[in-house]
Amino acid sequence: MKMLFLATFFPTWEGGAGVYDFVGEFMKATVDLADLLGLHLVMSRNAGKGEYKIMVAAMGWATAELVMSRCIPLWVGARGIEFDWKYIQMSFDSNISLVHYIVMAAVVWMFTRYDLPKSFRLPVTVLLGLCVYKAFLMELFVHVFLLGSWTALLVKAVLTGSISLCSLFLFVTLVHSN
Repeated sequence: MKMLFLATFFPTWEGGAGVYDFVGEFMKATVDLADLLGLHLVMSRNAGKGEYKIMVAAMGWATAELVMSRCIPLWVGARGIEFDWKYIQMSFDSNISLVHYIVMAAVVWMFTRYDLPKSFRLPVTVLLGLCVYKAFLMELFVHVFLLGSWTALLVKAVLTGSISLCSLFLFVTLVHSN
């Protein structure tokens, strides 16, 4: 559904070579807010403790993303005669995405709690924004600083790790304060 929406309302931009469509890419990233709604719906329909809801939603979401975007190229390309490092990069990127979806599910869970203290609202909202716009920020960062693929992967891992540590701190503080 999301891909159909993107293809309908945000067609590919025919700009010059090397020109970055800042507004178009930002609007495409804004569509990822639908992912947050989807995660919330999955977690609200799932019975159990918050930790289980987060793991079920995150693992399901990450598995669907892996199958739809990486599984076939990895299966077909990595089995070939010639070795290419891009398949190792895809594997690392899949692991980073798994951590990202776990963090995003945890932040959505924290945001939708009715007993969330007011002091947590702003940090959780900022983390939600970072989760939604992380891909856009990474693409912009890679374009501005002309990063190579391995360096971009390292920056993505560091950014995801930073977001995950911040959300872990908030999650642990929230769970132990109740």
